Amino acid sequence: MRYYAYLRASTTDQDANRAKESIQDFANLHNFKVSAWFIENVSGATLQRPELQRLLDVAEGDAIVVEQIDRLTRLNDQDWQTLKSSIKQRNVKIISLDLPTSHQMINDNTDITQAVMSLINELMLDLMAIFARKDFETRRERQKQGIEKAKTEFPNKYKGRKPDLKKYEQITLLLNSRKADGGKYSYTDIQKLLGCSRHTISKAKKLSMEQDCT
Repeated sequence: MRYYAYLRASTTDQDANRAKESIQDFANLHNFKVSAWFIENVSGATLQRPELQRLLDVAEGDAIVVEQIDRLTRLNDQDWQTLKSSIKQRNVKIISLDLPTSHQMINDNTDITQAVMSLINELMLDLMAIFARKDFETRRERQKQGIEKAKTEFPNKYKGRKPDLKKYEQITLLLNSRKADGGKYSYTDIQKLLGCSRHTISKAKKLSMEQDCT
C-alpha cells in the first residue's frame, strides 16, 4: 500500500506546507514512506479542489494521510456524502493524525482487521466531518455578527456602492487556482480575463481573507 499526503490551507496567504513536518514525523514514527505530496490553497467547504481530485485518482487502493480531518472536509452533509462516495469507490483509506483509530490501517493487511477498522473509521469520519462543518458555520456566523455590529457602530465604513460579489467570487477562484503551467494567476492575468481593475482584485482578496474560515 502506498501513502500520499494531502495538505490544504484556505487562502494563498496561508502556508499549506505548515503540516508537512508533522506528517513526515508521523510517517517516520510508523515506518512508512510518503510517496507524494498534494498541496493546495482552497477552502475546505468546497468540492472544487483540483489537487484533491487528482489525488483520489492516483491513490486508488492506497491511503491518504492528512494532519486533521478538517483539512479534508468542512463540507456540508450533501457534499461530504459525495466526497465520501468517491473515496469508497476508489477503496482509498483515510489516515488522519487526529484520528487514532485510523492509525490501525497502517501496514495491516489482515482482512478482518481491515474490515472492522473500515467500519469504525467510516463512523468516526462522519462524526468528525460534522464537527468540522459545525466549526466552519460557527466561525462564519461570528464573522457575520461582527460585521453587523461594525455596521451599527461605524456606519460610514459601509456606505457606498455594494461590491459585485459574483465578480469577487470569480477573482477569488482564480487567485486560489493554478494555470496550466502550474503557476499562479497574477493580477495582470485576472485583469485580462475578467476585465476588472487591480483595486477590485485587491478588495476581493481582502474580503476573501476576512470571510474565509480555515
